Parts: sequence; structure tokens; C-alpha cells
Amino acid sequence: MTFTMTPIKPLDLSYSADIQSHIDQKTKPLGALGQLEDVAAKLALIASNKAGVLQKQVTITKPTAVVFAGDHGIAEQGVSIAPSAVTGQMVLNFLAGGAAINCFCAANQIDLHVVDCGILSEVATDNPNFHQQRLGQTTFDLSTQPAMATTQVEQGLALGANLALSLIDNGCDLILFGEMGIGNTSSASALLALLTDNDAQAVVGLGTGISTEQLNLKQKLVQQAIDRVKTTGNTDITKLLAEVGGFEIVQIVGAMLAAAEKQIPILVDGFIVSVAALVASKMDKQVTDYFIFAHQSQEQAHQLCLTELNAKPLLSLQLRLGEGTGAALAVPLLKSACHFYSHMASFADAGVTV
Repeated sequence: MTFTMTPIKPLDLSYSADIQSHIDQKTKPLGALGQLEDVAAKLALIASNKAGVLQKQVTITKPTAVVFAGDHGIAEQGVSIAPSAVTGQMVLNFLAGGAAINCFCAANQIDLHVVDCGILSEVATDNPNFHQQRLGQTTFDLSTQPAMATTQVEQGLALGANLALSLIDNGCDLILFGEMGIGNTSSASALLALLTDNDAQAVVGLGTGISTEQLNLKQKLVQQAIDRVKTTGNTDITKLLAEVGGFEIVQIVGAMLAAAEKQIPILVDGFIVSVAALVASKMDKQVTDYFIFAHQSQEQAHQLCLTELNAKPLLSLQLRLGEGTGAALAVPLLKSACHFYSHMASFADAGVTV
């Protein structure tokens, strides 16, 4: 299976002035709703582009979260607080409804889907929201060799894209991605370093709470990966994903590109998903037109990644869980932005003079 990328249409900014005027005429001082106004303008711009006409009413009716899970060979080096078996255990927890992402999705009426991108133990379930899209059992140890083959990257991009398209065909009008994979901060850190020309110390943090000894080991191994890839001279994004990517990261990238091509807003979660967003932007820069950034996590390199993406996250809650939890928590803000944009009275309507 190969991935065929359709060019993403840049947003037509000719709607922007009318959208801003619509917001400014609401019964409030100019800019008084802060970032919520920026979110409303972004959602209205995306909706207007999709409809081909200015939209004065915008809704989110079927937000959908997708948690992509994959295991990582580097985890066998002891760089995480838990063994790789926990990835599969957490997938079962997602399917049973017991994780934080389940709670936040239930609280905010978000559909939740879970994807096995390649975890150690296959999951047997008839849950209709579970998708088996395995690229392998686990990646190879990226500190010593390429994490996967380029054919697996192509397959992963295609699988992620096809799943996103299927969800959109079923009514999804806002998509958010989460991830689960012991060791995946090592993969994301290596990708970030290679894409921004940084070293391991700048991009490797404590993750979910490793010890100082584990942090030192993690930095050493990620630096080995960085140095190894630099000696190959590979700068092609597909090859970088093969060298240090993760099965779940690859599929998120494909899903992001497909969602943007269909002009669906993408709510970006924390560190891992933001790195996937950065990768996607290197494949097609127009994808960033469709990003809304949910939060800044406690992972030290997340700010570096957000800066690279020129992002302005909505929340700062010191989160470091992943799973898409930060994005799920931001959904009510997007719904509120839609509601004020669509239903808040104008000065003229309310008979208010200023």
C-alpha cells in the first residue's frame, strides 16, 4: 500500500475581513474574548472555504478523537517508567472505557476510536470503534538502526489517511488525535531534533516521569539516533520517519494530511501529536491552515515544537499524559467559540449603542 498525497488547498483569506467584522459587531468590546475570537475566526474561515461562501453560523456536531497506539524497540533499553506490555494493556483500558481520554470524551460528547498501529500483543475485540492497522509488532531500536522500512512508512501514511477519510465520510467535523506507546517520546524527540537541528539535551525530557538515570540514558540513546541519521545524509521526510519514527506517529501524520485535504479542522494535542503536526507541515505546509493547538504540555521540548509551528495553544494545564487528553479538554472552548460566533447578538440586533 502506497500513500498518494493530494495537495492541500490553502485557505482563501478573502473571507477574513468579513469574518472579523462579524465578530467585532458582537455585543462586547473589541477583542474582549481574546483567543476565543481567534478560534472562532479560524473555524469560520475553514467553514467558509469549505462552503465556498461566507459562513455566519458555524457548528461542531461530531468531534472525533482517534488514539493511535504503537510499540517502540527503544523501550527495551529501559527509557520509560513502564515496559512495552503496558501499551497493549492501555489499549484494552481504552476499549473498556477506563482511561482519562474516555472520561474526557464522555464528558464532552466526543466520539472515540482506537487504532492498533503495531503493538506487541494483538487485541481481540469486536468493538466497532477499534481499528487494527498493524505495521508490525514493534519498531526496531532507533538508537542502533532504522525504526522501520520506508514501505512501512508509506503503508502507515495511507492507513492513517484512509481512516480519517472514513470518519469524515461518517460526519466527523472536528478531528483530534491521541497516542499511546511506551517509548514514543524518544521517537518524537529524535524527529524534532532532526527537523530543527537540535541535540538530544534540547529535546529529551522526563516524559511521564522517568528517573535522572533514565533521563541520562534516554538522552544518550536519542543522541545516538540523531548522529546515526545525520551520517546517512537522509533529509527526506519519509526517510526520517523510517529512521526514527513510530508506527503511531506515521499514521497520525497521514490522518492529518487527509483531514486537511478535506478541509476539516484539526485540534492538535501535546508533544507527540505536535511533532506529528510538524512532520506533516514538512510534507505539505498548507496543513497548518487547519491546525488549532489545544495546549502546551509539561514536556520540555513541546514549547520548542510549538514555536517551530508558530502555534498559540489554548490551555496550559501542566499535562503530560498524552492519549489526546489535552485536545479533548479544549473541545468545549471550540464549541463555545462557535456558539458566540453564531448566536451572540450584534450591537444593532440588541439595540446597544456605544
